[in-house]
Amino acid sequence: MTRQNQRLRTTGVVVAMTMAAMTAGACSDDATPGQAGSSTTSTAGDGAGVTTTPGKRGDATAVIDPGDGGRYRPQIDPARFVERIDNRYFPLTPGASWVYEGKVDGETERIEVVVTPERRTVLGISAVVVRDTVKLGGKLIEDTFDWYAQDLDGNVWYLGEDTKEYENGKVANTKGSWEAGVNGALPGIAMPANPTVGHAYRQEYYAGEAEDLAEVVRLGATETVPFGKLDALVVTKEWTPLEPGNVEEKYYAPGVGLVLEAKVVGGTGRVQLTKFTPGR
Repeated sequence: MTRQNQRLRTTGVVVAMTMAAMTAGACSDDATPGQAGSSTTSTAGDGAGVTTTPGKRGDATAVIDPGDGGRYRPQIDPARFVERIDNRYFPLTPGASWVYEGKVDGETERIEVVVTPERRTVLGISAVVVRDTVKLGGKLIEDTFDWYAQDLDGNVWYLGEDTKEYENGKVANTKGSWEAGVNGALPGIAMPANPTVGHAYRQEYYAGEAEDLAEVVRLGATETVPFGKLDALVVTKEWTPLEPGNVEEKYYAPGVGLVLEAKVVGGTGRVQLTKFTPGR
């Protein structure tokens, strides 16, 4: 996932919902609102299901089990998506921007996230394009364009990313880039419409490259970051079987979005919101 959603894990910016267990080609059209099955019409062809043991890779024990039995087949109907993303905990209004700062090996990491006016069509859906740039010690180390869309129920879906990592001012690699519907990559939930404690879900799936999972662990939390004191926060735990020794917590404020990331297993680190500018 984008550096906004995974920066602490990769150096060293949601949600609650159980992705329904899905069998070889179907998902009920009367799925509970706020769950992944509520926007149905399959775009995954035969063989697109994930068949690995849920939440495990090698000898790693699952930290988060999405409850799909290892058969992840999200159902997507472009007709059930809307133009704007106004989810309470993941608003993406064009022109909105966020600035985050933290420390990595004694150097300041600065992340700037901007909702662009651009759109990108993914799986027949017109997605919002969000740019996420990361600087370490004042030098650009990552530049990513992420694609998000919201369904009629209010769930925000993550549809892919175009990411470039930099070394000495030059592009070093594009590892981590993926697009839903291409080469077996599947979309996931960035933020559900109605976060509920204990609900777990897949945020993305591109085998060996992007396999993030999340689980809602608290509601109504309070935290103070440089941007200010914030209440009524949704707190999620995030983990990937690609890096099983790392676990993060993320905090989302109503009307703002991501405000804090903290590494809780596999090291220390804290990235905090310093500035937020609403869009229009």
